[in-house]
Amino acid sequence: MNRKTLVLTAAAGLLTPTLAACGSATGGGAGTGAIVVGTTDRYEAADYAPAPFDPAYAYDAGAWNVLRQTVQTLMHTPRGGGQPVPEAASACHFTDTGNESYRCTLRPGLKFASGEPLTAKDVKFSIDRVRAINAENGPASLLSTLDTVEAKGADTVVFHLKTPDATFPYKLSTPAAGIVSEKAYDARKLREGFTVEGSGPYTMKAEVKGNRLVRAVFSKNPHYKGDLKLQNDKVELRTFDDTSAMGKALTDGRIHMVSRTLSPTQVNEFSANPPKGVRLVPMPGLEIRYIGFNTEAPVVKEKAVRQALAAAVDRNAIVSKVYGKTAQPLYSLVPTSVTGHVNSFRNKYGEANTAKAAQLLKDAGIKAPVKLTLTYTKDHYGDGTAAEFEILKNQLNSTQLFDITVQGADWTEFRPAQKKGDYAAYGLGWFPDYPDADNFLAPFLEQDNFLGTPYANSTVRTKLIPESRKAADRNVAAPAITEMQDIVAEDVPVLPLWQGKQYVAARDGITGVEWSVNAISDLQLWELGRGVSG
Repeated sequence: MNRKTLVLTAAAGLLTPTLAACGSATGGGAGTGAIVVGTTDRYEAADYAPAPFDPAYAYDAGAWNVLRQTVQTLMHTPRGGGQPVPEAASACHFTDTGNESYRCTLRPGLKFASGEPLTAKDVKFSIDRVRAINAENGPASLLSTLDTVEAKGADTVVFHLKTPDATFPYKLSTPAAGIVSEKAYDARKLREGFTVEGSGPYTMKAEVKGNRLVRAVFSKNPHYKGDLKLQNDKVELRTFDDTSAMGKALTDGRIHMVSRTLSPTQVNEFSANPPKGVRLVPMPGLEIRYIGFNTEAPVVKEKAVRQALAAAVDRNAIVSKVYGKTAQPLYSLVPTSVTGHVNSFRNKYGEANTAKAAQLLKDAGIKAPVKLTLTYTKDHYGDGTAAEFEILKNQLNSTQLFDITVQGADWTEFRPAQKKGDYAAYGLGWFPDYPDADNFLAPFLEQDNFLGTPYANSTVRTKLIPESRKAADRNVAAPAITEMQDIVAEDVPVLPLWQGKQYVAARDGITGVEWSVNAISDLQLWELGRGVSG
């Protein structure tokens, strides 16, 4: 993130030139010129991550928010959420009752920002390219059910699937299926640096200092033809080192909106005593946080240890003491507002149930206290992570069933070590690719999964995931989805902790703020405009 990574990294020699002028906000109101949006997402370039904005490489919330403005997809999530609708396509549909063949017809007159025509051949090239490059931690896994792509004439694309997959339209709405030109992108090589070219609603120019993007200016693409209705001609995305600096820029009027991310303290302050000219806007959110386990590590290899941790953890204490109104306890990998959610962990273990945890260890013949190190990333998920793990340590140690220590690592060290299996237990977050239960289960449970975990359940992999993907009506898929959640609660390869709630803050005079971020944290800059805000 991968999609869930928020820190990106290309070598300094790969960087684009510094942009001379990027626009500015005016103090105290909406002003004129570019609408300026702040973020704490970091976009860096290094040898191990050379292509932050290449659709074949990018798989994280921050980079996808850049790509969604610039690279068009066949489908997109509509303004109010729900099933994907055509974007670069004029129509898409399954052509068989088994959901194994999917056909899209392109809108007439599509062009890339360069003015070059966009055809079905470009769509095929783009999808095949992602799969051929198959970048480590990249998005190719999203296309795992795809067999072949066929371009029929200039305007028709047919996707032949290996197995039924009713979620495939969602996958075509992600930047993993972003359309790029064969003239601008190499079929088997990543496009390094911060430049991006597509047919989306905006073109983008980057301002870079050292090895880091500090500003991205999105200008209306005159060649854009799609389903999106732009409410502005230019938006600037400006990065900040921390939430306090970003919040001050908002209250000072140097930026117009904060997208990602306000701290829990700021949310409380802005809610109780909003600065003059600033309003706080709550939005639904589907971000989740969890503890993952290397199920082959000796200390957690016994399922009873993982089950005892699931019984002993106090999610309410973590939420109330660290995250407040920006989170809620989560008892499944599938968030509460997603079709098919069940509270499998609460049903099985309750909440902070020390007696049950003790019994689980006793029945398995495991002597307490169990000594375990929990590892978290210090610089990836915000200021609250260290406090969260300290509280987690204290509450587990207070049961006298565990001897927990915690250690933090920078993301550049943490993620490779976690993937290699160096940590027995570790904290991670997940920002969904699309708002379906499949995307909260399959990435953790399939072979070659996001976590790189050795955990495998044959019933899930060979029966339940394929079964759940057959149903176009996602309510019909609910029994398989429920069973998977119950299996996760039984085996505990991961331990869900909490689900995030989103807030943005904006200055008066900026409209469309309530539509600017959707439930899966997609930034929709085209919704922002100027006028009288509510």
